Amino acid sequence: MFNNIAEKTDWTNENTLDDKLGHGTFVAGLIASSKNCLGLAPDAELHIFRVFTNAQVSYTSWFLDAFNYAILKKIDVLNLSIGGPDFMDFPFVDKVWELTANHVILVSAIGNDGPLYGTLNNPADQMDVIGVGGINFEDQIAKFSSRGMTGWELPAGYGRVKPDIVTYGSAVRGPSTTGGCRTLSGTSVASPVVAGVVALLASGLRHRAGIINPASMKQGLMASARRLPGINMFEQGAGKIDLVRAYQILSVYVPQASLFPSYLDLTECQYMWPYCTQPLYHGSIPVIVNVTILNGMGVVGRILDKPQWFPYTPHNGEYLEISLSYPDNGILWPWSGYLAVHISVSEAASDWSGTVQGHIELTVESPPQQRSTVRLAVKANIIPTPPRHKRILWDQYHNLRYPQGYFPRDNLKMKNDPLDWNGDHIHTNFKDMYQHLRNIGFYIEVLGRAYTCFDARHYGVLLVVDPEEEYHREEIEKMKRDVEQNGLAVIILADWYNTTVMKKIKFYDENTRQWWLPETGGSNIPALNSLLSPHGIQLSDHVYEGGIRLGDRSLVYASGTSIRQFPASGTLVGATLNDQGKSIIEQSGSKVFEEANVPFLGLYTAVMTSSSNNNNNASHNSNKHMGGGGG
Repeated sequence: MFNNIAEKTDWTNENTLDDKLGHGTFVAGLIASSKNCLGLAPDAELHIFRVFTNAQVSYTSWFLDAFNYAILKKIDVLNLSIGGPDFMDFPFVDKVWELTANHVILVSAIGNDGPLYGTLNNPADQMDVIGVGGINFEDQIAKFSSRGMTGWELPAGYGRVKPDIVTYGSAVRGPSTTGGCRTLSGTSVASPVVAGVVALLASGLRHRAGIINPASMKQGLMASARRLPGINMFEQGAGKIDLVRAYQILSVYVPQASLFPSYLDLTECQYMWPYCTQPLYHGSIPVIVNVTILNGMGVVGRILDKPQWFPYTPHNGEYLEISLSYPDNGILWPWSGYLAVHISVSEAASDWSGTVQGHIELTVESPPQQRSTVRLAVKANIIPTPPRHKRILWDQYHNLRYPQGYFPRDNLKMKNDPLDWNGDHIHTNFKDMYQHLRNIGFYIEVLGRAYTCFDARHYGVLLVVDPEEEYHREEIEKMKRDVEQNGLAVIILADWYNTTVMKKIKFYDENTRQWWLPETGGSNIPALNSLLSPHGIQLSDHVYEGGIRLGDRSLVYASGTSIRQFPASGTLVGATLNDQGKSIIEQSGSKVFEEANVPFLGLYTAVMTSSSNNNNNASHNSNKHMGGGGG
């Protein structure tokens, strides 16, 4: 089946080289099979590392040992058809950096958790790694393919674009352990397709071996990729891989720095989603675009001086206010870094509409003295500042997720995936909510800092969804003032919290050899109760689930709380729900504990103590405050 297997090593505790699952054989075959289902680089020298048991169990320590051996053997290309959500497994992440710093070109599957956003896997989400998504043979993104944005930067920042590229990963033919061919789907399949392309390119460019490195290969693949129409960059990256074009580009490649995205056209839909779905306006929280810097000149580089913004005066570029952030001291390692572009609109354009343009320029230096200057074109639409009642502020600051800790899934019925790791962001797992609000005319901004950092007079609604973080005393006091004096409306979608249930869903993690107990429930209800206490609202520690009706709509209420205390002047809505917490605690199996008239939704208008709504954008003089369960 394979022409050139240099070595097979086992890093597990099973002391066998047999591939009883067939996954590794299939993956290796896509790269270098020489019979039947021909691989892309059949003469490539294969070093096969067995890091999973036949029960599909692996540990970080096994990977670290295998990675160290790969560095020792001076492997050229390493395919990882694996991944997971833990980008804070620092020994693993650091070792991946060490691999690429030692000139190993690392290709990795982006994950099979699509079509939900915010489902990128590590290490494919790292800047120095070629992260690969999957498409079908109709050149559409495969439903299973994970998609952006990265979660490392939340809550204060904004994620990077991933995957980097896409290729065929649906119903791909490869070798079977029993002989012949079979088909398999997944980004585990797409990744070795790219690894095979990389091996073929590297072997075809041996006369230019000095310029081939993890950054230059990634630059060549992304610059040559074919963009798929109607698909945004957080699904396809640079586009579909094109081997021939990549070879042509790398054949004449000169070591240089590059950016991805290579330009910022915030008017271009669908590719520049979500930026293209909402114009800019004065007074908004800055829009952040996180650009990846690739440095093909060397493993270490630095940004010289300070990147500069050049507004195009004929195109009203002076209406944009640009601030930039990048790694400390401008250091780029290994082979890569980031440039976070913070975009605001000047006060001079508060009543203006039109299109603005300009560019950002920066220079990267790598030893020995090599320099490369790159430009990032910027284009955006500006509109007059919308009225207050059209502006919604999304609270991102109080949303915590795995891997920052064991934060459990909101829906307790999802037992196969107990971790809440999708970000709870309007551009990840709340993408559909965001799009609905935009379609009906609202403007949504993301708050990545504490409540003390925004002016409530500019917003109609603060939207708080499944918060896990604590609230500082200053935040609670400011919220009371904002509601009672500044007319801010607050919508809270809470989830469940019960300490006994939390103990019931603990599990033993073999990797860390520790019992994992949730940091909080689906929401931090005690913290929410502290926030709501000045208004006489309290949520319970009961956990309910079931079906509810609001008007003519039937909804699923999945693992939510109930309202325990509410002002007499408010309105409560109840429904017959099942006590899910009791079922879990008593381990009752299929038995349900039905409870009538459970208050799950509350509407309350606060009494204004003084009027602060005298700005031009104010549209109402009172506040509607919702406290309720979610799910």
